[in-house]
Amino acid sequence: MFDIDAVRAQFPILSRQVNGKPLIYLDNGASAQKPQAVLDTMMRAYSEEYSNVHRGLHTLSTISTENYEAVRGKVARFLGAPAEDQIVFTTGTTEAINLVSYAWAAPRLEAGDEIVLSVMEHHANIVPWHFLRERLGVKLVWVETDVMGALDPQAVLDAVTDRTKLIAVTHLSNVLGTVVDVKAICDGAGARGVPVLIDGSQGAVHLPVDVADIGCDFYAVTGHKLYGPSGSGAIFIRPERMAEMRPFMGGGDMIREVHRDSVTWNDPPMKFEAGTPAIVAIIGFGAALDWMMDLGMERIAEHEERLRDYARDRFAGLNWLHMQGQTPEKAAIFSFTLEGAAHAHDISTVLDKKGVAVRAGHHCAQPLMEHLGVTATCRASFGVYNTEAEVDVLIDALELCHDLFS
Repeated sequence: MFDIDAVRAQFPILSRQVNGKPLIYLDNGASAQKPQAVLDTMMRAYSEEYSNVHRGLHTLSTISTENYEAVRGKVARFLGAPAEDQIVFTTGTTEAINLVSYAWAAPRLEAGDEIVLSVMEHHANIVPWHFLRERLGVKLVWVETDVMGALDPQAVLDAVTDRTKLIAVTHLSNVLGTVVDVKAICDGAGARGVPVLIDGSQGAVHLPVDVADIGCDFYAVTGHKLYGPSGSGAIFIRPERMAEMRPFMGGGDMIREVHRDSVTWNDPPMKFEAGTPAIVAIIGFGAALDWMMDLGMERIAEHEERLRDYARDRFAGLNWLHMQGQTPEKAAIFSFTLEGAAHAHDISTVLDKKGVAVRAGHHCAQPLMEHLGVTATCRASFGVYNTEAEVDVLIDALELCHDLFS
């Protein structure tokens, strides 16, 4: 049984008030709160065990190194990766996708080559490819969603030509909550010899992930959405893609030998991790993954599906609310506007007065906003600790907004 009260008790911040009201945190799509297990692990790492990693022979360095490197195996298990040396640590999904852009794509793409993207992508999975468009003359090929906000895998595959060198697609839209059938895309792309990069920033939070089953070449995740600290993340890279990649940044750890007239690189994944890493952030990331895996991704998904269905039913009673993305295959993420002149920022401000934290704006997804014909939306994104009672408070606050702005 999923004990929501026991889950909530593990998040200290949920006991506070905002504007005299109990905090109802519905901005999980931007960043999730942290359980006590993560906070304790990070405090212990700083106060009792801290040292630099990898090169020290003293006790603290050994402890820090062991704790840090243990996270690589945790990420591999969490993502279903066949081996931990297929996991590269990053500061988050943004760095992970830039790593692929600089280290894999830039050396092998040329003018006229194509990268296929969906219109739902976060800017972190758009801007690195614009760099290649500007600098190399690479063409970005866009695939749109249907009227319900769904992305047809066949439409993605139909966009592939003999010049397509990469498909880069989200697993789950941070705006619409749409779940993408990335396995179908990878199956079809693999038959055509086209690598696939998946932005798992949202997908890995809400869904069990098995990269071996999906068949992707790259799968990026970010720690701060996975109930871990900011500045942490990782990317799964298929071994044959790793072999094709040049170093991303130069510095300590990513080298084997350095001389005046030559340098040799370390083996992957270290080859792509230069300098002193975010040691405690990565250790905290590992604690967050432990926490999620102990709770069970299937149980988390079932809880959030119940929340999604309850929220969807409650939203359906607000005929003055315009919901973006109505596909059945979606997570508990809802983006909406209100009829009339109310701006998303105004709505968010009113909700905040009721203790309800939501996101307002374009959500780092301006091509999708253009596709939807809006400039901004409010987004309520649910997490493992949210409840049906909090949905009710959100609905009451939205009704107040309607009264104020109608």
